[in-house]
Amino acid sequence: MSRRKVNCFARFVVAGLVFATVTQSALAQAEFPYERDLVFDARPMRGGKRVPILSIDASGRAQLDLWCKRGQGEAVIAGDTITILVGAMREGSCTPERAQADEDMIAALSTVTNWSARGDVVTLSGGAATLRFRAASH
Repeated sequence: MSRRKVNCFARFVVAGLVFATVTQSALAQAEFPYERDLVFDARPMRGGKRVPILSIDASGRAQLDLWCKRGQGEAVIAGDTITILVGAMREGSCTPERAQADEDMIAALSTVTNWSARGDVVTLSGGAATLRFRAASH
């Protein structure tokens, strides 16, 4: 083989390896942040400090602490897909505005189909709304 063909072949191999590495890292999905409190990326409502928190353990058990309501559910996570089944919620005493926000959050969580993570931000999407959470650092 001529020297020119060897150089061309070597460049082809290197380009292929670089492409394979970039493709593999782009396709690799970060692992879901199990056992971490995911704090809804929103300001507290007027008159309180509370914002919704979602926590999912490795077995799929979900704990939901919303604006007023608290309860449990189940989450099924496979790759970048997610299904959240909201279970029975305990009522808290709250304003009509907070009660409506809880109902909206339950509806949105029940319709999400995908998740992604970038840094400490976890995004749930594909449903009625896109929900952004921040993984608590404690």
